Formats: sequence, structure tokens, C-alpha cells
Amino acid sequence: MTYDTALALSILQLIWINILLSGDNALVIALACRDLPVHQKKMGMILGAGVAVGLRILFTFLLTHLLDTPYLRICGGLLLFWIAIKLLIDDADAHTGNIKTSDRIFNAVRAIAVADVVMSLDNVLAIAAIAKDNVVLLIAGLVISMPLIIAGSNVVMFILNRFPILVWVGSALLGWVAGDMILADPAWSDYVDQSLLHSLQKPVGVLGVLFVLGFSYIHRHLQKSAPTTGAM
Repeated sequence: MTYDTALALSILQLIWINILLSGDNALVIALACRDLPVHQKKMGMILGAGVAVGLRILFTFLLTHLLDTPYLRICGGLLLFWIAIKLLIDDADAHTGNIKTSDRIFNAVRAIAVADVVMSLDNVLAIAAIAKDNVVLLIAGLVISMPLIIAGSNVVMFILNRFPILVWVGSALLGWVAGDMILADPAWSDYVDQSLLHSLQKPVGVLGVLFVLGFSYIHRHLQKSAPTTGAM
């Protein structure tokens, strides 16, 4: 096999693994950008995908040595809870006009950036394994995959706009991922048996879903009742 053929195959492998691992990116980008004004949607998605790719490159180099650091995944899971809830709260604010148009794209890109950092914790290992310390190969594969992330986001956004209830489903999925990430932190192994941790995966995931949905529902309900309370 020639060097050019091996390089091409490695790039194809990187693109493919990024397609497989970018479902969560596409979901977050679609959730964050769905309520942007029409003239900002495309820019928000391009910026979001660009940030996702750039951070994936950065954290592939940094996090491969930090994945086993105690409490890192716990912090990441808590951040992901915040993102999941904020996406639902911002969705409500966008429909009531509480977020200025100029602020929406900033909020969307910020949410995408934070969520991608968190969700890249596990993904970077597969990417680094294929790239094998080849920086050019790593960057090429990720940059080429950027249009695929945007295309996937467009499809997800179309579905979310047709079926708005799926916004809650998407945030619930992030809540499940957050709970699973917290439980996967190596710090727990010092206090809890591995078999018990494994048996807790589904209950903790369900609790993560309930926490995101419950907190967001209560917050939105309080927001709706606030004007009435102030008028009394």
C-alpha cells in the first residue's frame, strides 16, 4: 500500500468516525439554533460546527491524557445538565421575546461550544487512535467532516421544527448522557464496587432525564406566572 493510499484511507476513517460520533453535535447545534432569526440560522450553524471541530482538535491533544482524572467527568456531566436545561429555558425565552436578537447567536454558539467540550471527553480517544499523532491528518479529517455536521444539524432542525415536542426529547437525551458521564467518573471506583456502578447506569440515566425535564418545566411554569404575580 502506497503512502498516498494509506493517507486517503486514514482520512476516510476519520471522516467516518466523526460521522458516527457527531450525532450529539448535530443534536446540540440544531437545538441551539432552531429559534435563531432566519438570517442568523445559517451563520449560527456554521459557527457552531466550526467551534465544534476546532474544540475537537484541541481536546484531542489535551484530553487523551486527562480522561482518567478523577472528578473530570463529574464536572463535565454537571455542565451538560446545565446545557440541557438552558436549551429548554432559552427555547421558551425565544418564543416569548425575552432574548434579544443580538444575543441569541452568541447564546447558541456558547451552548454548542460548552456541550461539545463535555461530549468530546470520550470521543477523542477514537479520533486520536486513528490519527496516530499525525496533526495534519487529524485536522484534515475533522475539517472535511464539518459540512457533514452542518448537514446533519439541518436535518435534525427540520425535524425539531416539524415536531417541537422533540426539543424536550433532545434535552432529555442530554440529561441521560450527563447522568451516565457522572457515573463513569473513575473517582467512584474508590468508594463503590464496579458491579454496583454498572447496575446503577439506567437508574442514574433516568434520574438525569427527570432532573432536566422537571427543572425546566418548573422554571418555565414560574416564568409564565411571574407577570401575573407582579400585577397583583
